[in-house]
Amino acid sequence: MAVREAGPAAPGDKTPDAAAWAHQPERSNMVALRFICWLALTCGRRLTRLILHPICLYFLLFAPTPRRHIKRYLFRAIGPRAGWADGYRLLHAFASTVLDRVYFLRGRMELFDVRISGQEPVEAEVMSGRGAFLLGAHVGSFEAMGACRQHSSDHGALRLAMLMFTDNAQRISSILETIALPELRPHIIALGRPHSMLALRDWLDGGGLGGMLADRTLPGTEDMGQRSSNLTLPFLGQPAVFSDGPFRLAALLRRKVFFMAALYAGGARYDVRFEPLVDFSERLADPAQREQRIRAAVEAYVARLEALCREHPYNWFNFHDFWLEDTH
Repeated sequence: MAVREAGPAAPGDKTPDAAAWAHQPERSNMVALRFICWLALTCGRRLTRLILHPICLYFLLFAPTPRRHIKRYLFRAIGPRAGWADGYRLLHAFASTVLDRVYFLRGRMELFDVRISGQEPVEAEVMSGRGAFLLGAHVGSFEAMGACRQHSSDHGALRLAMLMFTDNAQRISSILETIALPELRPHIIALGRPHSMLALRDWLDGGGLGGMLADRTLPGTEDMGQRSSNLTLPFLGQPAVFSDGPFRLAALLRRKVFFMAALYAGGARYDVRFEPLVDFSERLADPAQREQRIRAAVEAYVARLEALCREHPYNWFNFHDFWLEDTH
């Protein structure tokens, strides 16, 4: 399993690179990754899950940087009582979702109990041919959202593209892409490329959905024609930095934005949720009003993420210096 030791995501006045995490390689071993994928497909989910325990224990003992960030997060999410057992539980949930990616990408939906709520407004946008933005976070499993394709068969398959920076996770992404069934292989629109904006617009105009994880500041948004900025907002009782880039992009393309999360509920259960976040489909002529709506949308996103972290504290897999405490 890959655990990324990512650098801090900070505004320019605190660190030279506002999104250093995007340039950090994941901590993984190609041989180990291939072995785990082979074991998962050969021996099945129940047996393969047994090796998650020593893997999680290894990272808990020998990955001090992620362990430090996990401790800080859990202290804020569940309180001072958070201890080693909570850190282990968080790592095990993360490892479980990584393992399950193999089965989701192979179409093995019969292995899971996936419950979906709030998808009707999203399907309505797809049926209208306008597409929409789905903004999530490093919460739960993005691949579990593939279950929505089966549940939406009566309305046509949901076409979902993931907007992401691909440079720091090429190893595990290449392996998982190799084992994925062609029809389940994720469509990726790489950010930070000269034509990212045009590719995204065409995708949305075709009734596609653009998925993005918005809980990290974003590098390279100037390549997409965005004048994004970082906002410092209270998050779990402490100021944290969030980018308004995804919301500016949605406002520029005049689309609705939904909050998405596929929460790991333990065992074989996943809870997929969609919630309306903001509607940018109406053109706003007043720049000041537009800025207010963008900021309000970011604040609504942060509030929703905070509530989710308190409700399901072992589902947020953002193992880096989120509150910039190592830079002080």
